[in-house]
Amino acid sequence: MEEGGNPGSLIKVVHLLVLSGAWGMQMWVTFVSGFLLFRGLPRHTFGLVQSKLFPFYFHICMACAFINLCISAAQHTWAQLTFWESSQLGLLVLSLTLAAINARWLEPRTTATMWVLQTVEKERGLGSEVPGSQQASDSYRQLRMQDPKYSALRQIFFRYHGLSSLCNLACLLSNGLCLAGLALGLRNL
Repeated sequence: MEEGGNPGSLIKVVHLLVLSGAWGMQMWVTFVSGFLLFRGLPRHTFGLVQSKLFPFYFHICMACAFINLCISAAQHTWAQLTFWESSQLGLLVLSLTLAAINARWLEPRTTATMWVLQTVEKERGLGSEVPGSQQASDSYRQLRMQDPKYSALRQIFFRYHGLSSLCNLACLLSNGLCLAGLALGLRNL
């Protein structure tokens, strides 16, 4: 930090902490916790856990993106932006936009569709198995073939889930590139 506790240095530290914290959280949720929970919990329990965690996760991503964008935008003279500075601002705008789409539009629709799917599955005695068992796969396949409404709902769910996953991966990549740029700009370690 600069001598005298310059507020500019404090803002830079906050920017780095928020950006790295958001990226670390995104890495954990995307590549570790989801896979562990999916492999270890019954199907409907996994859905319940995700429905409680994801609204907070996406809103925290959105808040971190907003804070990072505000800090980054305030640190630069708009008329004299370098290519990297304008790219970083663009990446932060992208991250904020995609996190907001996930938090405010995709996650609520994905979760609502999941609840309807689970209701149908519970009526058929499904949902308490841990994913991966062959017998359960056959039961779900039969349900899809017998119930066109369930099959259509499942397609809607996977459409929303897929879009949400793509938005999440793009946010992760965006924040990772911003973090790499900040790391490459460090003078001394």
